Amino acid sequence: MNNCSPTFYGIIKKKAVEEFKPDPYLATIMNCAFWVLYGMPFVHPDSTLVYTINGVGVVIEIIYLTIFYIYSTNKGRKKLVLIFAIEAIFFTAIVLITMLALHGTTKRSLVVGVICDVFNVMMYFAPLTVMAKVIKTKSVKYMPFWLSLANLLNGLAWSAYALLHPFDIYILICNSIGVVSGIVQLILYACYCSNKGENNEDGDVEMKPTSVHEIRFNGRTTIA
Repeated sequence: MNNCSPTFYGIIKKKAVEEFKPDPYLATIMNCAFWVLYGMPFVHPDSTLVYTINGVGVVIEIIYLTIFYIYSTNKGRKKLVLIFAIEAIFFTAIVLITMLALHGTTKRSLVVGVICDVFNVMMYFAPLTVMAKVIKTKSVKYMPFWLSLANLLNGLAWSAYALLHPFDIYILICNSIGVVSGIVQLILYACYCSNKGENNEDGDVEMKPTSVHEIRFNGRTTIA
């Protein structure tokens, strides 16, 4: 699979997720969901762009996770459903606490804003869950280029928004960290993207004989 082609295009084409992980998409859907909550008028007024853009993000991530579920193994599907269910329960609990226990937009913005920062940082660093594998195998096959690039551009855009819009410390903190994360991911990608060899699971490059004489004998090939 071409590392610069969209990840899900390759998954649909091969009808298998192979060793791609759902971590970035599970982290992103939670991140978007909490930012939708944060942008609501009863939590943080005058944040229309925050909840509309992240609302679209929730829909996109649901599509991605559905594709991932369809082409995963049974074990992968169970793990995906379990994590998603935990996230849904946690999100529902935070919504109830915000609405019932916290009064006033200042308190709500503080609590939800901190939670948003935590999940936003998780989203930005989720692609790095495969970093050890990339370094071990010296291959970026399972580290999506476009996801890393999108994380960097997303961090830059929202950092600018936090500075130009009436200053928003919660949006600025997590997205400035996201910029750093995106740069680290792209540097890692640049270091190993030139490796054209096929790597095995143990991280060793499969070597093939380059100077051999093949002799056909009674329909069999021998190497001399």
